[in-house]
Amino acid sequence: MIGRLRGTLLSKQPPALLVEVGGVGYEVEAPMSTIYDLPGIGQEVILLTHHAVKEDSVALYGFLREGERVLFRNLLKVSGIGAKIALAVLSGVSTEHFARLVQAGDVVALTKIPGIGKKTAERIVVELRDRVEGMATNLPGASGMPAGAPLDAAGEATVALQQLGYKPVEVTRLVQKVAADGDSAETIIRKALRAALGT
Repeated sequence: MIGRLRGTLLSKQPPALLVEVGGVGYEVEAPMSTIYDLPGIGQEVILLTHHAVKEDSVALYGFLREGERVLFRNLLKVSGIGAKIALAVLSGVSTEHFARLVQAGDVVALTKIPGIGKKTAERIVVELRDRVEGMATNLPGASGMPAGAPLDAAGEATVALQQLGYKPVEVTRLVQKVAADGDSAETIIRKALRAALGT
């Protein structure tokens, strides 16, 4: 199993990253909370990873912080939640804020995250309430400055938001609403997620 990668960041097209380690390029999917804080292209990066092996696929997920990986793995244990939804959770809220929502039993707020309906939100509260204890105060959040501005920031943000589960029409509306001249894709995504989640 692959638990950690240390190498050169070759590309980042949210949520996909390409990291070269010893001449081998690893394709990694990461939440926006990690992508916000990545170094620039060509620089060294260290990622904690979750290696998922299924009958028909193999995938690698990367995180800058252990708290994010812990929450990602806990989310995968909840019935009805796969990797895509788990990444959307980490992309939309910090581990700290998510823990607070779960501990408070705030089902309404949880359903604002793409892919999470009322029943799934209720399962999250029941199954994760004990597991997130301590996250609300001890784990770092998902704040950070975006690194570098891609050539087509709005387009990249649009693709990333759709991959996180938002509908194309909703993505277009969000991007048009929050995007400003000079914004990087990460900045637009962050603004759009905040607008969508009401945070």
